[in-house]
Amino acid sequence: MNEWKHIFKLDPAKEISDEALDAVCESGTDAVIVGGTDDVTLDGVLDLLSRIRRHTVPCILEISNVESVTPGFDYYFIPMVMNSQDKKWMMDVQHEAIKTFKPMMNWEEIMMEGYCILNEDAKAFTHTNCLMPDEDDVLTYAYMAERMFRLPIFYMEYSGTYGDPGLVERVSNELDETLLVYGGGIITPEQAQEMKTYADIVVVGNSLYTNLKQALKTVKAVQGMS
Repeated sequence: MNEWKHIFKLDPAKEISDEALDAVCESGTDAVIVGGTDDVTLDGVLDLLSRIRRHTVPCILEISNVESVTPGFDYYFIPMVMNSQDKKWMMDVQHEAIKTFKPMMNWEEIMMEGYCILNEDAKAFTHTNCLMPDEDDVLTYAYMAERMFRLPIFYMEYSGTYGDPGLVERVSNELDETLLVYGGGIITPEQAQEMKTYADIVVVGNSLYTNLKQALKTVKAVQGMS
């Protein structure tokens, strides 16, 4: 995973044709994440999993609720929403998941994510009762993710809106070991390249459903970058 550069994110609550899904999985992306905020069900997750498994691309479940967790994924990402105002999203839902699944958890397949949601209009921002952080807050969250919690991933989530490359750069300078993942609003190959200049991994999601052809071009745009 340390060498990954690009990930596509699929929402189990959204429709995607077999043809489009095949194009995503065969695009050369380093992995595919299954995850979303609203209406994530076990049936939806299983449907996407079975279709993705026709291909060799690594498949990740980003856990949004305990009810939709299922075996069969290569990795499981567990978000800790660092700018949530509720302890629930930093500790309680994770406690519930571990309490339920502890006997079958393989920590070589599990990655904890320090999530920072940076779009006030995003459903995830409202759902997790986030407070909009200023720049110093974001840098501090990144520092905490690496130095205090030793998290493998710090995820800057703009959720449908293209973020601030300057802030992504400053966060990148704050991190040494923790991987910086950027997601949000990437539509064009040029945007993917701009964010990949600073982030270790860029995630492309919404544009798969609005402009598939452009979204697919983001893979090659970042794969050749150092």
